[in-house]
Amino acid sequence: MVAWHNFAAEAPRIAEVFVRRHTATGNLCLLATLRSDGYPRVSPMEPRIFEGRLVMVGMPNTTKFQDLGRDPRFCLHTATVDPYVGDGDAKLWGDAKNLQDRDLHQRFADELFEESGFDLRGREFDPFYVAELSGASAVELEDGQLTITIWKPGEGERVVRKS
Repeated sequence: MVAWHNFAAEAPRIAEVFVRRHTATGNLCLLATLRSDGYPRVSPMEPRIFEGRLVMVGMPNTTKFQDLGRDPRFCLHTATVDPYVGDGDAKLWGDAKNLQDRDLHQRFADELFEESGFDLRGREFDPFYVAELSGASAVELEDGQLTITIWKPGEGERVVRKS
């Protein structure tokens, strides 16, 4: 499992697709977690890349955060509206760790306020989920050919092309 900054260094192509699609949708992604009965749950999520980490925070006491508290495995998918994936899409998966560090939380809240005007300064973040990635993939359409890029820690990116 690796932090965002290590992932971005090992898988720059997938990281670029993720950031591009994440930005294009106003930071909206879809988060898949496991419910208590084992079935999947898909929820909207606005993760942020902050200080080399992929941070997944939001309204406390939501079912998606209860899911992650019980089972930290997740999949995060960039929101896609184009059935032909002309702009590409990316998926990241791994474990969510509840990182309790008040100084980090305050810096996060300060930057969030500076960038968006959304004021969470002075609030406690529990949970404060940070992604530890164990895999990723991206899909792009290049010259009429579907290009799939796959990554696992320590293995670099592998590209598969389909016509």
